[in-house]
Amino acid sequence: MMLRRLLVIVLSVGFFVANAQNSHDPKMDAFIRELMSKMTLEEKLGQLNLPSVGFDVTGPIVSQGVEEKIKKGLVGGVFNTFTPNAVKKLQELAVNNSRLKIPLLFGYDVIHGHKTIFPINLGLAASWDMALVENVAKASAAEAAADGLNWVYSPMVDIARDPRWGRVSEGSGEDPYLGAEIAKAMVNGLQQGDLSKPTTVLATVKHFALYGAGEAGRDYNTVDMSRIRMFNEYFLPYKAAVDAGVGSVMTSFNEIEGVPASGNKWLLTDLLRKQWGYKGMIVSDYTSINEMMAHGMGDAKAVTELSLNAGMDMDMVGELFIGYGAELVKSGKVSIETIDAACRRILEAKYKLGLFKDPYLYVSEERAKAEIFSADKLALSKDAAVKSMVLLKNDQQILPLQTSQKVAFIGPLVNDQRNLIGSWSAAGDWKQAVSIQAALDAGNYKYTYAKGANLVEDPALLKRLNDHDGRIESDPLTSEKLIAQAVKVAKKADVVVAVLGEAFGMSGEAASRSDIGLPEHQQKLLKALKATGKPIVLVLMNGRPLTLSWEDQNMSAILETWFGGTKAGDAIVDVLYGKANPSGKLSMTFPRSVGQIPIYYNHKNTGRPMDENQKYTSKYLDIPNTPLYAFGHGLSYTQFTYGTPELSATSIQPNQKITLTVPVTNSGNYDGEEVVQLYIQDVVGSVTRPVQELKAFKKVKIAKGQTVQVSFDITVEDLKFYNADLTFDYEAGKFRAMVGTASDKVQTLTFDAVK
Repeated sequence: MMLRRLLVIVLSVGFFVANAQNSHDPKMDAFIRELMSKMTLEEKLGQLNLPSVGFDVTGPIVSQGVEEKIKKGLVGGVFNTFTPNAVKKLQELAVNNSRLKIPLLFGYDVIHGHKTIFPINLGLAASWDMALVENVAKASAAEAAADGLNWVYSPMVDIARDPRWGRVSEGSGEDPYLGAEIAKAMVNGLQQGDLSKPTTVLATVKHFALYGAGEAGRDYNTVDMSRIRMFNEYFLPYKAAVDAGVGSVMTSFNEIEGVPASGNKWLLTDLLRKQWGYKGMIVSDYTSINEMMAHGMGDAKAVTELSLNAGMDMDMVGELFIGYGAELVKSGKVSIETIDAACRRILEAKYKLGLFKDPYLYVSEERAKAEIFSADKLALSKDAAVKSMVLLKNDQQILPLQTSQKVAFIGPLVNDQRNLIGSWSAAGDWKQAVSIQAALDAGNYKYTYAKGANLVEDPALLKRLNDHDGRIESDPLTSEKLIAQAVKVAKKADVVVAVLGEAFGMSGEAASRSDIGLPEHQQKLLKALKATGKPIVLVLMNGRPLTLSWEDQNMSAILETWFGGTKAGDAIVDVLYGKANPSGKLSMTFPRSVGQIPIYYNHKNTGRPMDENQKYTSKYLDIPNTPLYAFGHGLSYTQFTYGTPELSATSIQPNQKITLTVPVTNSGNYDGEEVVQLYIQDVVGSVTRPVQELKAFKKVKIAKGQTVQVSFDITVEDLKFYNADLTFDYEAGKFRAMVGTASDKVQTLTFDAVK
């Protein structure tokens, strides 16, 4: 009897939870039901159509005849149009000329800022500062919404373990837990829990799914992995965004288990909608439905059928749904219920954005003037740039620089503006970016300067970059003369600051690289500077981890600044001269060599772990297995000393927790921030488990001389994983808790989990 009552209670709870998840705003339901009752099949399919109109094209197809289609009700949203004036004109076409006057969505890539640009996402992730991430997203939303947009294609949460892939710059790195925390923070910042606010926008989690695992690090390439790996290592950030209420999901270009994501019913319907309970809209990436033809999935009609039946709602730029949808419905290959469900989800997004009440909610010249490049956003851009920087090396505390020193700034990026805002800066205005040289001059710093090298010398690469707005100008002087000038300047200095790295177009979409070291001519410059005997600070600007083995051995200090955004120059100068103390930590491993790739901290052991004293163990003959800079690595101008950690208990069971506490002392000469990291290892599992997994972190401010007690609560939820049956649970046994300043610098305690 007791068991039966318990079963009834459980089923009842399940019923109410399910109904809560499926419930809708009754007013919205009634409004959309009435609207859809008036719509023709062609008008419903029109809502599923997302053409491109405007200033920026990111693919091979430019939509044609869009204005006439808008008037006929054959467009649901527009991609690439912004500014209040341009948006108003297109919205008027829909509201004043179409039969049912349904307003349009306006979508755009707002990846790390709209007009005011913040550090690239890989850099922002290196802040490990979730409040900062949310504030950046909130500011980006406010600026985008003021510029006519109501839908943004962000956050990008793809787990990436191959730095050859150009789009690592756009994501949060290699770790699922950190990626999930950032995904939640970005969705919360963009949507703020209320899409009807005119300062919020519909967020889009992308690219669903597994896009960052392309073979050979080549963009758009094949992905193939087991489901157990998907669930344990790649899905968590997407799921976190869904749980945070993200309004839309964008599919990826790659295939999953042999079926491209944009036509994969298991992915879009079985997993995303049924298992995860997602109720929002799904949009394809740019022509990804059309591209299923090249994947070998059939002709245009066949891939349209595949995509609609898989659960796709909106076709970005491809215009296949309006081309073949009606024919497929009339032939019975796609049901009208499928079309109705997709149409409803798009109309619901418009309703939640308040567009049916006010189609011009996001059209205001006054708001645009007040929000774009506002003082608070520029201040946030600088703060974010400071907190994203990672001090990779600092021998003999060569940094921070002293104003009394004679400092030579050398390199093609010292006075550069164009590259500071990085790839995927979309509407960003590089002319507003503050260069290092401009910041030095504004601060009345005394320095000398030499260019030293061109940013890019390879003619084929230079042409490719400049064909896509690279704006890279080659110096008329030869490489040898540029180096000679730099050496002359360096010899008269106390310290040399070499500012080198990538052009912005060398990372990002369609920008994979097989060699991820500094370009050869830049290395040649560094070697010439090294020969002067002067201490050298290498300041890097780049969109991915680089191979820096020689640089690590020969530079006095290395500061990773990524592409820092609109206020990058001010932030870099403040950090170099000690007005700000770097606190960033790597969210992606830096390899010693491309031969180590893929390399990531949360790998698994082999049956023959590395042993230098044994021949037949898993290792390289020419380099160590270890990375150059590990996940979580990042130095400070001060020193943080970790005391002995303690556990409140040596075993844990359901509904209990154990607390790990570690004292952290600022034993250096500067106030600073430290990211204390907690990793856990499941020592014995029914399936093999990683050597360590990030489970928590805390960023704490510690004044010089101060000691703080940092505590983490560990529950059985932190021990769960997907087993061979894809059941999410923990297993009894021995666990290791590791706490420290980086994944490779931890202290370890053990505890047992019981059931």
